[in-house]
This record gives sequence, structure tokens and C-alpha cells, in this order.
Amino acid sequence: MQDDTLKSPEPWWKFGYVWLVVAGPAIVVVAAFITLYLAVTRPDPVITEDYYRQGIEINKTLGDDAQAASMAPALQARNHAQTGFVPSSKAVNRP
Repeated sequence: MQDDTLKSPEPWWKFGYVWLVVAGPAIVVVAAFITLYLAVTRPDPVITEDYYRQGIEINKTLGDDAQAASMAPALQARNHAQTGFVPSSKAVNRP
């Protein structure tokens, strides 16, 4: 004869798949709080107070004609590698 008594269901925490589903978001929440803690307690230091003026000075030195002439072969090679177009020094005029 069959035993028709019903077993009571097991609690949810005894199923492994529940922990698999819950573990992902729980790890993300913990990592977010750790990231927040690190961001608040360790702010980025300012390298120099006059960074803007130094950047302008660097741009002025990079804009010099002598500097630009020395960079011309590198710029041509970069443009050729990106576009596949070989720049010529003489433009060909065709009718």
C-alpha cells in the first residue's frame, strides 16, 4: 500500500540554486560599498596647483614650427596606417 502522507516542503535556504541566484547581487552590493568607502577615504591628490598654465605652456612648445617639422614623418605614417592613403609631396593636377 502507498503512503499518502504529504511531506512538508523544505525551507528555501536549503536549496542550492537559491544561493546561486542570491549570491551574485549580494557580491555586487558588497563590492559597491567597498568601492564607495575607498572613493570617500582616499581622494585623488592634485598634482600641481597651476596645471592649466603648464598645459598651455606645453601646447605652445608643441605648436612650434621646428617641433611640427620634426613630427611630420610620424604624422604621415600615422595617417597612412589609418586611411591607407599615401600622401605625396607633389600634387598631381589632372584635367
